[in-house]
Amino acid sequence: MAKGQKKAVPARDWYETIPFADGITLIHEPWMTPFFRCNMWLVRGSERSLLIDAGLGAFSLRQNVPVLGNGPVTLLLSHTHFDHIGSAHEFNERLAHPIEAPILEAPGNEATLFSHYAEEGTDAEMFIAPPEGWSAPAYRIPPAPATGLVEEGDVIDLGDRRLTVLHTPGHSPGHVSLFEEKTGILIAADVIYDGPLVTDCYHSDMADYAASLKRLRELQPSIIHGGHFPSFGPVRYRQIIDEFLDAAGAR
Repeated sequence: MAKGQKKAVPARDWYETIPFADGITLIHEPWMTPFFRCNMWLVRGSERSLLIDAGLGAFSLRQNVPVLGNGPVTLLLSHTHFDHIGSAHEFNERLAHPIEAPILEAPGNEATLFSHYAEEGTDAEMFIAPPEGWSAPAYRIPPAPATGLVEEGDVIDLGDRRLTVLHTPGHSPGHVSLFEEKTGILIAADVIYDGPLVTDCYHSDMADYAASLKRLRELQPSIIHGGHFPSFGPVRYRQIIDEFLDAAGAR
């Protein structure tokens, strides 16, 4: 290994699972830098589990995360950027908003933003240490057409728990979040997390983003699980929203 070169990480060490309260488990890729490290949220129900997002896909998610083998799992894609859909093809049931569905059918590197971030030298920004065998030029996401569509107000029933779909565009046009009224859990994906929010994607829309955050501010979540960075509580939630709206001149 050349001086300064990062040691590659094998498949068995690539993923980490962290249990939270209320039957929620975080699955993530700790060898990616926080900005690119997708938080995948597994919600355990009495009849089935729901997984929100599917990471980079450098290694098989289902083969290397044992908790995903405990009963049937439905996958919900919050949106279709590369760091959230890499292993989507490994799941038989895949839900997405209709606006995002065409990208799942043909997830090219331009449409999923990988080309934007995979220019020469950006591997150092993406990885603390790269996955074994990684080659940015060879990276492709297999097609994974949605098997079901979800829209605003739809309810995903897991048996003993029900999560309501919120259409929260802005970061991407078909972005969705989930709210569980009983527990106050908000799985916000990339519309809000405690880090730099991304508003400059080719299909981002600032007016939509501001409208989504104004709407989310009316909720009363107990905890917010974002698509990146650590989870946080309602005070920080409102701080992030208000800071964004103030900067956008949208309050």
